[in-house]
Amino acid sequence: MTEPHPLALVTGASSGIGLELARQFAGAGFDLIVTAEDAELTTAAEQLRGDGRTVQAVQADLRGAAGVEALWAAVQATGRPLAAAALNAGVGKGGAFVDNPLEDELAIIHLNVTSTVRLAKLVLRDMAARGGGRVLFTSSIASTMPGPYQAVYNASKSFVQSFAEALATELRDTGVTVTSLMPGPTDTEFFERGDLLDTKLGQGPKDDPAQVAKQGFEALMEGEDKVVAGSLMTKAQAAANAVLPDKLKSAGHAKMAEPGSAG
Repeated sequence: MTEPHPLALVTGASSGIGLELARQFAGAGFDLIVTAEDAELTTAAEQLRGDGRTVQAVQADLRGAAGVEALWAAVQATGRPLAAAALNAGVGKGGAFVDNPLEDELAIIHLNVTSTVRLAKLVLRDMAARGGGRVLFTSSIASTMPGPYQAVYNASKSFVQSFAEALATELRDTGVTVTSLMPGPTDTEFFERGDLLDTKLGQGPKDDPAQVAKQGFEALMEGEDKVVAGSLMTKAQAAANAVLPDKLKSAGHAKMAEPGSAG
């Protein structure tokens, strides 16, 4: 008998970086469980099956506990261990904090932070008990700076980055690796969905999501703690952010993300 293919979970897999991460796993011989809340997931899963992999699509809204539990039930129903998980689902929202609806800001926290913690608890407990597994958290270089006009989004990614790095240390000797993927502006639906198209950030240069995903996947498989992914420009920005004071980074972000700045 041949050994079954390893199984990977990818959240936020209907488009963008998530879909490209799923393609990386499929190309490396993984079977997949992919999830997203939108109908695009069906098309994405069909594309991934074209690579000859077994792909199970679970449409779920991870902002609530019920969505996370439904996804985990689908994982458990396979009767197979997760070899890897990419916790990639996330959302953003541009605009001044005092002007944005509270519901939009809380949705960022529910998806980017709360659902990530809920799912990580389930995935990592299972992996640690087995003594093996790989988890990739999609963070952002936004985690390295205050984000005027994206205040809650940047703060949520700062949480994810700190969370991932702490878990990488906690799990150092368990056989489980934790990697944080830190892309810069990437050519995805993020800017349209987040009402950022009228900003310099929304209209500026963006990295290829396939390149970001490839670098993230390679870092995951190497067991690296974190990777700044994308173009040389993005890597240079991350290096600068490591030494610039927060006040300067905040002012720079404001100029890029202020509504109407694209004009």
